[in-house]
Amino acid sequence: MGLSKRVSSWTVEEVLEWVQEQYPTQMGTLQKAIIKHAISGRALLRLKDHHLELLGVEAEEQQQEILQDLLLLRVQEEINELSDICSDCFAP
Repeated sequence: MGLSKRVSSWTVEEVLEWVQEQYPTQMGTLQKAIIKHAISGRALLRLKDHHLELLGVEAEEQQQEILQDLLLLRVQEEINELSDICSDCFAP
């Protein structure tokens, strides 16, 4: 899945697609939780370790892997926002 669309705009289905690509072995547990809690891209960006535990990701290694990937998504989101701000500033 490309990041052409902002993560904060992702639908539940797009979050599921990302999870499937990133964590195919965790898909069963995560899929149920994402659907049950209607986790959109905006909610995905706000997840912390205790949320992951509540979603069924109990292994600390897996939590850390997911948190690291979420951090990368947050950074990309910030870069996109800054890019938009800068392009608005310099638009003719």
